Amino acid sequence: MARLATTTGELARRGFLDVDEALRDLEELVARHDLPGGAGRALEGDVGWLRLLEATADPDLALRGLNRLDEKAPEVLAPFAVDAEASGRLAVVMGGSQALNHHLVAHPADAAVLLEAPRRVPGEQIRAQVLQTIGAEGDIPVAADAGAADALRLANRAHLVRIAARDLTSEDPCAIVDDIAAELADLADALVEGALAIARAQVPGQEHVRLGIVAMGKCGAQELNYISDVDVVFVAEPADEDTSSARAVEIASRIAAKLSQICSAHSAAGSIWQVDANLRPDGKSGPLVRSLSSMETYYDKWAKNWEFQAMLKARAMAGDLNVAQGFVEIVQPHVWQAAEREHFLAETQAMRQRVISLLPANQASREIKLGAGGLRDVEFSVQLLQLVHGRADDRVRGRATLASLRDLVDACYIGRAEGAEMDAAYRFQRTLEHRIQLYKLRRTHLLPDDERELRVLARGLRMPGGAEELLDTWKATSRRVRGLHQRLFYSPLLAAVTRLHTDELKLTADQARDRLRVLGFQDPAAALRHIKALTAGVNRKVEIQRQLLPAMLGWFAEGPNPDHGLLSFRQVSEALGESPWYLRALRDEGEMAERLARILSSSRLTVDLLKRAPETVRMLSSDQSLRPRAREDVLKSMLSAAKRHDATADAIAAVRAIRRAELFRLAAGDILEVTGLDELGRGLSDLAGATIDAALVVARREVPDAPELGVVALGRWGGREMGLGSDCDAMFVMADSQDQDATRRATQLVQKVRSMLAAQGPDPALDIDADLRPEGKNGPMVRSLSGMRSYYQRWSVTWEAQALVRASHGAGDPALTAALLEMVDPLRWPEGGLERSRLTEIRKLKSRMEAERIPRGTDPKRNTKLGPGGLSDIEWTVQVLQLQHAHEVPALRTPSTLPAMRAAVEAGLLDAHDATELEQAWRLASQLRNKILLVRGRASDVIPIDAREVDAIATMLGYDRGEASHLIDDYWRTTRRCAAVVDRLFWGDQA
Repeated sequence: MARLATTTGELARRGFLDVDEALRDLEELVARHDLPGGAGRALEGDVGWLRLLEATADPDLALRGLNRLDEKAPEVLAPFAVDAEASGRLAVVMGGSQALNHHLVAHPADAAVLLEAPRRVPGEQIRAQVLQTIGAEGDIPVAADAGAADALRLANRAHLVRIAARDLTSEDPCAIVDDIAAELADLADALVEGALAIARAQVPGQEHVRLGIVAMGKCGAQELNYISDVDVVFVAEPADEDTSSARAVEIASRIAAKLSQICSAHSAAGSIWQVDANLRPDGKSGPLVRSLSSMETYYDKWAKNWEFQAMLKARAMAGDLNVAQGFVEIVQPHVWQAAEREHFLAETQAMRQRVISLLPANQASREIKLGAGGLRDVEFSVQLLQLVHGRADDRVRGRATLASLRDLVDACYIGRAEGAEMDAAYRFQRTLEHRIQLYKLRRTHLLPDDERELRVLARGLRMPGGAEELLDTWKATSRRVRGLHQRLFYSPLLAAVTRLHTDELKLTADQARDRLRVLGFQDPAAALRHIKALTAGVNRKVEIQRQLLPAMLGWFAEGPNPDHGLLSFRQVSEALGESPWYLRALRDEGEMAERLARILSSSRLTVDLLKRAPETVRMLSSDQSLRPRAREDVLKSMLSAAKRHDATADAIAAVRAIRRAELFRLAAGDILEVTGLDELGRGLSDLAGATIDAALVVARREVPDAPELGVVALGRWGGREMGLGSDCDAMFVMADSQDQDATRRATQLVQKVRSMLAAQGPDPALDIDADLRPEGKNGPMVRSLSGMRSYYQRWSVTWEAQALVRASHGAGDPALTAALLEMVDPLRWPEGGLERSRLTEIRKLKSRMEAERIPRGTDPKRNTKLGPGGLSDIEWTVQVLQLQHAHEVPALRTPSTLPAMRAAVEAGLLDAHDATELEQAWRLASQLRNKILLVRGRASDVIPIDAREVDAIATMLGYDRGEASHLIDDYWRTTRRCAAVVDRLFWGDQA
């Protein structure tokens, strides 16, 4: 073998992090074995140790352990030096588990098990080995040796070394994770049997008791972790006629207590799985041991729904297996009747949600077991379907999650594709959980946040992309499990309502309504009618609906209004169901179907837009289709559509139809989080400009000799910050003309444009509000440039200067709007800033507006525009800063609120913390206004008081169902902080 370079650089290339320490370990090995050539010769044996270490999860840990092992027991490494495969097993164990690394250094003889090829050892053989190790004797084993407990703990570690080697050396650890988990359960069975043998020796009278131990949870299902509580139930019967049941339970209780103590104790020899008997009747408050008759009485009369779900995993494990099996046979009939108990579904759903809600916020996204999209979601889904269908179908009555998942797929309760995805996700997450626990042999289900620990995990899972690939895979599987978890609730509903599985258990109408209610449907009876209408018949359309409905129901349930979603889906499908492209899209483009469900269950506005033109559903096919189109492209489409119609009414209808489609694109992009708030504001502003430009062209058909017009955008349109419910604040300017009739014709053109776009019809109206023009409502609709100049030089008042701060080109002739904007620059960016008297005028005007415009009987704090800390507070504060300082700070000369705010921070005019408070409130209020319109179908500045509407709005903003109060609290907290800033900057001495 060519000599290896072992410089620190070479070690770093091979995956070592602490290269200096690694080099010292190598040099110690060299010195100990008197190898010539220094560290470069240290690992050049026949097996290529350095190459093997490079393939481990933690090369530093592996090398350090090998050095210490060699130092303590050099004879142990000798046989490995000539066996590459055995050396590989030793290396991966030493580098894959810090705890087992330390164990092998402390107990070198246990490394010998790695000389043999790893294999699954039968449970009976493990049991026999463990009992022999602790010196247990007799048909009913008793281990009286004083050192038996430590021998049991050491036997546990020795077997873990062997099992870990099989796990860590597997080419595909995810493929064998269930087999590894099953062998860990076999080991737990043996250890509990051993602990029982030790406990018997310490309790007088033990020979008079038959103590059965029943495994529950993961151990019962034979899918145990490396470190986990072993959930058990103890049950006892007399061993002879002279012992009463009460006496047997008393003795058995002392044995069970001793057993639990042995299993939970820690010593220099280590520890084993902790036994947890809290799933017994009455939990911690109940007796530790009961007789079979006592158990039967309890489960007949007093057990709760969740206890039967727990009993799904019950398995005779240790002690007197006949007694343990007697308990299993008592509870099994109850398990398969649990789904018929009152409130079963609601309580099961609530139990899962409660677990998620109790997770600490800083751990929820890293919680592999209990977090949303984690292991518990898979297990919960599988168990629920077993409990529902296992009543009449014994094919799905297994204990282990993956095996039961396969059974459910084979029995057609879960689709094959969904089953395969859930199987793959669960295998990955269980393997990830195993590796995290194995490293330190600590009970944890949290994905680490330490970069080095993530790197070790990724290397152990052979992920070349490192920590980034690991996190991406975790997030992807978590997302997928969340979606699949939802879908698995709905497949039974489909079987019951659509009669797809005629030879299997069907839900009654009452059960189906109960299930729909649990999923969040307010009117389950109506939902059932819609499902029947969608799935009745044998034609192509119905077949596709049948395939889609299980998933669609799940997606509806994730939205704020499942009932509205299902009804709208029926309406859209009836309108488009026979269209070939629609059928293909529904069948083949799952993303489009999911997006459609989310849109339909979230927004009355988008549903209204969609029902008027169902073909716009095509836009849901991709993210790119939902991005705002360029203004030039939209205008081109509008003008092209208008040209195809001779009649003005038809031409403007074509323009408005395109606007409707673009509104759907923007609204859908907002709901689906493809389009952010800033991009949405620009898209809506560009759409308004293109629509008015197109309307000007169409209107000239009826006013052909009207002069050219410039449309100056004001307010949110001018700032390119429009919301879904914003109108267009504007004023109109024309060139100077000697034609005395030009103003009349220009005014006629403007009136025509406004009336065409505001007219009621099948498409949303666009209101052009010209009240901010010179002299407001009392002034002429259109002025010439010279007229504008004369007015602003002589008569302009403070509020008009403030309105001009947000002026920009809106539509029409850009040269005219540019000339006007240049003309008014001295007014909106005044030299010397804002006079004190004008500031006072602005404050008085704002006070009057709030007094007059906040609707009576409403809580001002719920008003997103005029309430304290609302949009008006923020925008007026920023505008005052612009009026005061824009003459000296050119960056402030912008019609947009947030860029002006950032410019003020950069110029030192606004504290960065204050700006953050203002921006957060501005964004939240702007989003709320959009979501109010989306949910209610009509614009409002006031947060609704209807709890269902607020919950729908909160859900669209990313809150969980039922967290509407959290949204209100967050909004009030945000606006309260914002209002404090406004009080200082706008109303206080800092203004």
